[in-house]
Amino acid sequence: MKKRLFSGTAPTGVLTIGNYLGALRNWAVRQEEYDSLFSIVDMHALTVPRDGRELRQRSRDFLCLYLACGLDPEKSTLFLQSGNPAHGELAWILSCHTAMGELSRMTQYKAKAQKSGANAGLFTYPVLMAADILLYGTHLVPVGDDQKQHLELARRLAVRFNKKYGELFTLPEPLIPEKTGRIMNLKDPSSKMDKSHPERETFIALTDTPGEITRKISRAKTDSRGTFDLNDRESGIGNLVRIYSALTGLGEGTVVWEYEHRGYGPFKRDLAEILCESLRPIRERYGEIRGDESYLTELLKRGEEKARRKSEPVLTRVKEAVGLGI
Repeated sequence: MKKRLFSGTAPTGVLTIGNYLGALRNWAVRQEEYDSLFSIVDMHALTVPRDGRELRQRSRDFLCLYLACGLDPEKSTLFLQSGNPAHGELAWILSCHTAMGELSRMTQYKAKAQKSGANAGLFTYPVLMAADILLYGTHLVPVGDDQKQHLELARRLAVRFNKKYGELFTLPEPLIPEKTGRIMNLKDPSSKMDKSHPERETFIALTDTPGEITRKISRAKTDSRGTFDLNDRESGIGNLVRIYSALTGLGEGTVVWEYEHRGYGPFKRDLAEILCESLRPIRERYGEIRGDESYLTELLKRGEEKARRKSEPVLTRVKEAVGLGI
């Protein structure tokens, strides 16, 4: 049997080139190797108050982009997290075995609480994330640097339960994605590109038009000195070179060699053209399927049924172990 892989994205903001290069592109490859579950983790989006209709529509936007980026519902399980109640059930059981101190040390909680204010959901959502992973007997979880702490919590909880109740959970391992380098904010290269950033000029969305892409790249921060210094973290040129390299397969040094004597103008024009051509099939495929609501509804129903079947053995064992049910 294939090893099982789980990953997901909260349907907040819009999916960006950073999400594509860091996750979605790799997911499409991984679905050939693993029994893959890719979820739209809509329950995580509730840590900030949202309009229900907008959240539902955005969840479908994300599903369409999953498909447009190459995920195949015949090869992977694609589903809404909220479509499988087992996520919430297991999260409650896990939360009763999680120390307050473990959650208070989560760096993302500290950062997000400062921005939007703290609530109980924001504090405990790492437990829900652990439930997402452990519920399916997951062997592998694709993680970036900002998610390692959450996977470590899932592993601690798995070890804790297994020690107390027997072998209930598979111990998940991190799957480090192919190195592309973290894609940063186009205006502030000291910050990661954020799909929920209120200023759209800071990111390239997967559905951006060629005109929008060209404008954003032309205005993206580079370096006032006009150099191609990839080691300068305050400079945005390294970020743009990483995007160019990731989309073309050329080494960053090769990209610099090609443009360091030609300047930023030709480099940005060529990068914009590469982005437009790379995202064109995604944007076109998204447009083809986004209006077919009946197809999306049926796809989600089938995905949720598959997810429930795959989660049932684990949840049943856990409930029996802790004394829930008949």
